[in-house]
Amino acid sequence: MLEPVKKLFDLQGPKVVESLKKRNFEAYYCSDKESAVKKILEIIPANHSVAWGGTMTMDQLGLKAKLEAAGYSLIDRDKGSTPDERELIMHKALNCGSFIMSSNAITEDGQLFNIDGKGNRVAALIYGPENVVIIAGMNKVVKDMDAAYARVRGYAAPANAQRFDIDTPCKKVGECMNCMSSGTICAQFVTTRFCKPAGRIKVVLIGEELGI
Repeated sequence: MLEPVKKLFDLQGPKVVESLKKRNFEAYYCSDKESAVKKILEIIPANHSVAWGGTMTMDQLGLKAKLEAAGYSLIDRDKGSTPDERELIMHKALNCGSFIMSSNAITEDGQLFNIDGKGNRVAALIYGPENVVIIAGMNKVVKDMDAAYARVRGYAAPANAQRFDIDTPCKKVGECMNCMSSGTICAQFVTTRFCKPAGRIKVVLIGEELGI
């Protein structure tokens, strides 16, 4: 990462954390990936089962291996040998102790914006798991909700479409076509403007460019 960008992240990150706290999120700023992993492991109780949504940030942090090494009970949908078994595991994840995900965008005033296709990720965010841990690089911080919408529809969703074996216009042409195809990954739009109950959602903001 360019040094000026890193300095900018380290100046802006703590301000976003304060905005999140005003909305009852438990929030932390970690300047690098190593301190972020340490913080994540600190805020997940040792007796919790742990599940996660599809998040590149988690992969970039090597978090799954760290959780396994720490002895957590993991609910891993990738262990499903068939689509039906995978679906059952995803339903089980909604009752886990701690659910890990990223956020497609975080506004400077402390709101989360997420778009989902299947809905399992945003379902866990809204209700179910006792503890939700949001991990996000500073590249996902935007000015306001208009910028959040523009970022996700114009960049994150088309880029994420490249990750999956789906048949959507954005995967073919590289930009959002506001489609209503069966494979759309933009079925659910969720804005989280306040955390209830207080502290249930924990945001670990990382001073790195992570995820899409």
